[in-house]
Amino acid sequence: MLLVRSPLRISLGGGGTDLPSYYRKRGGYLIAGAIDKYVYTSAIKPFSKGIFLKYSDIEKVQCPSEIKHKIFREILMMRDKEEKNQIELTTLADIPAGTGLGSSGAFTVSALKAIQMYDSVFSTNESIAELACKIEIDRLREPVGKQDQYISAIGGLTEFIFHKDDSVEFNRLPIDYENFYSIQDSILMFFTRESRSASSILKEQDDKTKSDDNKMIYNLDQVKEMGEISKNLLIKGDINQLGLLMQDHWAKKLKRSPNMCSEEIKRYFQIGMDNGAIGGKLVGAGGGGFLMFIASDKVQLRKAMKSINLQELRFNFDMLGVHVLQA
Repeated sequence: MLLVRSPLRISLGGGGTDLPSYYRKRGGYLIAGAIDKYVYTSAIKPFSKGIFLKYSDIEKVQCPSEIKHKIFREILMMRDKEEKNQIELTTLADIPAGTGLGSSGAFTVSALKAIQMYDSVFSTNESIAELACKIEIDRLREPVGKQDQYISAIGGLTEFIFHKDDSVEFNRLPIDYENFYSIQDSILMFFTRESRSASSILKEQDDKTKSDDNKMIYNLDQVKEMGEISKNLLIKGDINQLGLLMQDHWAKKLKRSPNMCSEEIKRYFQIGMDNGAIGGKLVGAGGGGFLMFIASDKVQLRKAMKSINLQELRFNFDMLGVHVLQA
């Protein structure tokens, strides 16, 4: 059995500037961190001919065009193998979809890597990220950005520069050992018990940017600048200023989509801010998922979140990106 895993992610500055509708006009900049929560894809050759897919549903078809799962369908239709209609793929994830951690991009990256390895096609992780973006953005026309695919493929605590010509430049942040672990230890995440697709929220941003909505573009210009500032704060390990900047980022995010989260989530957020958090935000573009805080008093914050029954997601940064666990 061939087994591949790709990491989920958190955004640490510049979120939203990775959508083509924005970066093709202004250029985008974003910092993301891959975390040690994963999407797994296994690939084996079944005894009988056919395409067998096991995810949240189960499919058995004879050719790729019959597949219901749109990402699997696009990937498998691109294959050029004589035995392309004899494969069994299974996917699992550490975290449910729709929780703001980039699961769709990680799914695409994981599936691509597994299928390519199964076919004895060897690509760089950067090439896999690029192809994953083409599938989701160009072929499926999803209103998504490029950060999820790239950070899942590349891993680490990384800056991404999205150029107007669609090329992507990335660099691992040069953070020393002490600051790296100080940052990792100061970020706390809690599940809001709500999840939903980010597509409608992203589509609103995408449509407004395409129509040159001045308020939306100005908002994203400011968010991009915050991303660039956060780079220096991360390198210096300035937790306090990073938390304050994240708070400003959250305010900009709410201005882009005022109805992006429920009043209940806003209440949870305020409880966190009153109990040891310097700053925070809802991770991802969707209306649920995880609240992420930069904490000055981790004990007090954990106690407050436990009192309202929010489960903590403890994590470390993943430095490998997508990789093969078993071949």
